[in-house]
Order: sequence, then structure tokens, then C-alpha cells
Amino acid sequence: MSETNETNIVGEQIDGQAGDRKVALVTGANKGIGYEIAAGLGALGWKVGVGARDEARREAAVAKLRAAGLDAFGVPLDVTDDASVSAAARSIEERAGRLDVLVNNAGITGGGPQEPTKVDPDRVRAAVETNVIGVIRVTNALLPLLFRAPSPRIVNVSSSVGSLTLQTTPGAETGPISAAYAPSKTFLNAVTVQYAKELADTNILINAVCPGYTATDLNAFQGVRTAQQGAVSAIRLATVPDDGPTGRFFSDEGEIPW
Repeated sequence: MSETNETNIVGEQIDGQAGDRKVALVTGANKGIGYEIAAGLGALGWKVGVGARDEARREAAVAKLRAAGLDAFGVPLDVTDDASVSAAARSIEERAGRLDVLVNNAGITGGGPQEPTKVDPDRVRAAVETNVIGVIRVTNALLPLLFRAPSPRIVNVSSSVGSLTLQTTPGAETGPISAAYAPSKTFLNAVTVQYAKELADTNILINAVCPGYTATDLNAFQGVRTAQQGAVSAIRLATVPDDGPTGRFFSDEGEIPW
């Protein structure tokens, strides 16, 4: 980011246009944890954008949320595609005029095997493209709309397997050896810290969250937590007060060491 662009983004805080109802966008929200985050925010009376690539699944999720009485709308969104992300930002601006909360939930494992001595570099590249660069791409595209909100929040859905402290603690549960997925979450955590540092003098609070070992198609539904349970911490961080934390890493059990 150039110095000029950085100044423009950080300086572009204006009054919102969406009234009292808060507006959120959740990426990867057509199923699993993302869907439950959208449902949880919608249950608070928020207008919620369901960001997803697959049109049929996206519209099915929107229909399900609306059937439950929630104010949901679909946002075609591929976090790895510049044009798609730009179009999503324009869509939200036209619909709501601002964005109160961005939840960067979309993510992939990269597939296996992931032992460092066996991993295909393309798997690492794919994981980083979605889990890290995708977050940067979406966040930067939506920042102008976030600055229009009175109390904007960004939540990056990470994982405790990205904690270098836990990875190097004997006996800690850190999942299988991974040269793609786990390091991509470490990278995401580091990026979250850098955003918090740059945005420290603004009203944006940004944090990383681990949903826990949740049963989703990401792990072939082997997790021990429900998607609804996995959404709890993200919803909490999306709704923290103005004096809440920023640049930190949390789970349901509290703060996670980097």
C-alpha cells in the first residue's frame, strides 16, 4: 500500500448512511461456521450479507435466513478474485452505504498431504491465496465502507493451530503436521497484528478468533463442536464495545498466545 493510499483510507471516516440498523458482511457464509455467524448477527437485528462463490448455495443460505425472519442478502464473492471483491464492495455500498462489521471467514485447508517434506508447493500457495491474501484483498476493498460506520469491527477467523507458542509447547494439541493450513493461519495472525497497528488511531477494532475444533466440511465433519458453537466467539468480537480489544487472538476460553 502506498503512503498516499494509506492516508486516504485512514482519513476517510464519514457518517454512515444506513440508519440505526447495523450492516455486516460474512465471507464464506453459505454454510458451516460462516452461516452461523451470519445467523447470529442477523438475530441481533442486523442486515447481513452472505458472501459466497457458489450461487445456488449462497441463495439457499439467504432463503433459509430469511425464512427465520432475518434480514439477509446475498453477495457474490470470490475472495481470490479482484474483480469479484470490487463488485462485492460496490454492491454493499449501493445497498447499505456503509459496513459496520466484516467477518473474514472464508478459508481452505489446501488439501493433503501437508508434511513439509511431501507437500506440493501449489497447496501452500492456494492456502495462502485464500486464507491470507484473500483477507487482505477483501479488507482493503471494504475499508472505505467500514470507515463510514460509527463503531466498525473486523474479525478474522483463524485457528489455534496457527499459534507458534502452542506449536512449540510440548503436549499442546496442535493438530496434524501442516505446511500449508497451519502456517497460513500464522500468517493471517501476523497480518491481523499489522492491521491493528496501522489502524490504531482509528475507530476500527480488528481481532483474530479461533472457533475451536468444529465439525465442518473443512475437516470432513470430524470436529467435536457444532458450527453454532464455533460461531460464538466471532459474534462476540463483532459486537465488542468501543473500548474493546484490538490486535489480539481469542477463543471461547479466552486469549490465545501468538
